[in-house]
Amino acid sequence: MKFSDLDLDPKVLQAIEEAGYETPTPIQQKAIPEALKGRDVLGIAQTGTGKTAAFTLPMISILAQGRARARMPRSLVLCPTRELAAQVAENFEIYGKYHKLSMALLIGGVSFKDQDRLIDRGVDVLIATPGRLLDHFERGKLMLTGVQIMVVDEADRMLDMGFIPDIERIFSLTPFTRQTLFFSATMPPEITRLTEQFLHAPVRVEVARQSTTGENIEQRVCELTPSRKDRADSEKRAALRALMRAEGEALKNAIIFCNRKRDVSVLHKSLLKHGFNAGALHGDLDQSVRMRVLNGFRDGEIQILVASDVAARGLDIPSVSHVFNFDVPIHSEDYVHRIGRTGRAGRKGVAVTLCLPHEQKHLDKIEELVKATIPRVPSPLAAPAPAPEGEAPEAEARPRRRGRRKSAAEAAAEAAPAPPPAAERAPEPDAAPKAAAPEAPAPDAPSPRPARARRGEGKRAEPSAQQDEAPAPRARPERRRGGQVVGLGDHVPAFLLQPINVDELIAASARDEDPEEEEADAPSPAEGGPSGEGAAV
Repeated sequence: MKFSDLDLDPKVLQAIEEAGYETPTPIQQKAIPEALKGRDVLGIAQTGTGKTAAFTLPMISILAQGRARARMPRSLVLCPTRELAAQVAENFEIYGKYHKLSMALLIGGVSFKDQDRLIDRGVDVLIATPGRLLDHFERGKLMLTGVQIMVVDEADRMLDMGFIPDIERIFSLTPFTRQTLFFSATMPPEITRLTEQFLHAPVRVEVARQSTTGENIEQRVCELTPSRKDRADSEKRAALRALMRAEGEALKNAIIFCNRKRDVSVLHKSLLKHGFNAGALHGDLDQSVRMRVLNGFRDGEIQILVASDVAARGLDIPSVSHVFNFDVPIHSEDYVHRIGRTGRAGRKGVAVTLCLPHEQKHLDKIEELVKATIPRVPSPLAAPAPAPEGEAPEAEARPRRRGRRKSAAEAAAEAAPAPPPAAERAPEPDAAPKAAAPEAPAPDAPSPRPARARRGEGKRAEPSAQQDEAPAPRARPERRRGGQVVGLGDHVPAFLLQPINVDELIAASARDEDPEEEEADAPSPAEGGPSGEGAAV
């Protein structure tokens, strides 16, 4: 089947041909004829199957006749994110370039005045996010009583983002006679209730089993076990970089999804630091920045796009080669949409998910949803093979220096070869002189140890034979400069330059050794000492 067999407007067929499309996708083959008949359509298909064109093409053909009035749009398209709304607007520009249909895009981050100016002129196609649409309505700048066709795109994403109450209110503001085109990749119970409430005898178009992934996508899971809990994030980023480098030239461009906006910023800075051409996209960025990054990724100026789930819907870039889930999505349905950014338009794609131990429960739910076991790949951070004998590992070969720096003498002593053990040491010749044993100190000689060290000697046990042999004191390394001992130089203390009377020192030493002689030399009280009788005058 070709597009010419779908009874579309000739000008639409011409635009489709110029865009390079010839054969409609299964969802387009079934949804477009029913939409042209004016019936409500409930389309269920996995992401990347052409749902946007499935409602864009029949809308342009239907709206080719008629004229819009001020502040009363003829059709309304609701999208969950700004990026998806901009994507739908681009589709209308491509396929409706030969029609004089007016269009307005109501999204956040854009001035109200510019949007009010478009609405005041009257628009045939109004594309909006629910929040900004209700803002215009509450300001009295918009009326929805003239809506003929209403489209809800990515309804399950609306549910995840909490837009269901807004959707119900918008439905109540539109005419009961409207035609509703409802598209979603999955059908949770809440979405089913919404379709039963607001759709009238819809034609259910389901081209694939709910929550299935594309057959062109090669899925992998890399399970990581961090060495320590506080290193989990850094090791996870290192594993991601290793996996990306391992893809080589096959990685033309890639989208990396994170669960949190903070992780998007951290990972983006890390990739830039390691030389990757990367850009960041999340909801806290200004709309102009988001569009600039998105356009740079489409044009090939940015190779790696780090994004939150805001980019999981609406990115129609057929040439995305890889998708990396840096975090396992908490909601299982988000996995289907994330990996659906690759493998589009019949191309092959690769989706790799990094999984930490605490994320295993989310991965189990995903495999239960898709009804398949995702193949595992080894972690690039696995422990290296043990080094062969005789080769020290790198960590031991280059020890980390801690504490004080070693002196030159200590370094030289460590570098010298160790002496052989006593058992293997060669016997000394008889002619070699033996070192004289040190003489034992005299019994009356004072011990060379300080007084504090001699306390409690009587309470200690007798030393053993090994303790009697005191080890030789370690030689203090001399500080040399140019091979000579460094002395005081000209800075000699003054007390060292005082003359010394050797005779007085000898006499004083003798008196200290024989105190009785000193007492004998002293005059007694009877001889006229200060305390004797001769002291009285």
